[in-house]
Amino acid sequence: MERQRQTAGRRGYRESQGTRTAQAMLYLLLLLVTFTCILPFIHVIAKSFSADAYVLAGRVFLWPMGVTADAYAKIFADASILRSLWSSLAVTISFTAIGMFITVCAGYALTRPQLKGRRALNFLCIFTLYFSGGIIPEYILISSLGMMDSLWSIILPLAFSAYNLVIMKNSISIGIPLSLEESARIDGAGHFRILGSIVVPLSKPILATLSLFFAVGRWNAYQDALFYIKQRVDLRPLQLKMYYLIVQASESFNLEATQVSLTNPEVMKAACIVFATLPILCIYPFIQKYFVQGVMIGAVKE
Repeated sequence: MERQRQTAGRRGYRESQGTRTAQAMLYLLLLLVTFTCILPFIHVIAKSFSADAYVLAGRVFLWPMGVTADAYAKIFADASILRSLWSSLAVTISFTAIGMFITVCAGYALTRPQLKGRRALNFLCIFTLYFSGGIIPEYILISSLGMMDSLWSIILPLAFSAYNLVIMKNSISIGIPLSLEESARIDGAGHFRILGSIVVPLSKPILATLSLFFAVGRWNAYQDALFYIKQRVDLRPLQLKMYYLIVQASESFNLEATQVSLTNPEVMKAACIVFATLPILCIYPFIQKYFVQGVMIGAVKE
């Protein structure tokens, strides 16, 4: 018996050692992946706060050299960049609000068994995940609707997301039992009362997650604005402004349509990237808890 206990103890020790080794390797892998994601952004931040001479010499890597905030001072001194920032904020807030309203209402309706034709509607929504009309038909549609050079051209077309709708629908189906709706119906509640008093309060994690998806997707997008906003320079969002600034900086040190003039345009590029990324980074910590919960809920299939 003593020998068996010793053998079992050695086996358990080896298994625990193997488990600890596997965990250490996993942590090391995650650490490497994390550094791979973070280091480029740290490099951009260091470059944005560095003097032009050090950037030109290629001596800036993960720590700023010749620390200066001249690039940020010139960004805030340029009225067109600040105007583009406010335009992006207005578009992102409007886009997220409209997209979430459509997604919540459609997700609730498609989970109700009494809705006739919901299978066909669900198929039509999912169909758009695999096939789309393409850029040219979309451009013709926006032009024919008279939305060119308007903020609505970059708000309405993408306000509906079939991917977000599927996540919302699965969350409602799994997380909110039909018995709650039946109890509310007995008390005389209608669909809007059920949606506002039961579904929305119980769906905070998934609502925070989808709101982040909508906001980040719209904040980072610039291609549709490049197509649809041509004449109204004052309506250009920040990302499109950055696009033109970087293109012009790559062609010449003289940046047209701005008051910015730097010896090295790479510093301005880095400062603009940091300037455009900070709003999302400031929002994310406040909804991180709901974001993790929402991702887990949305990942469970019906």
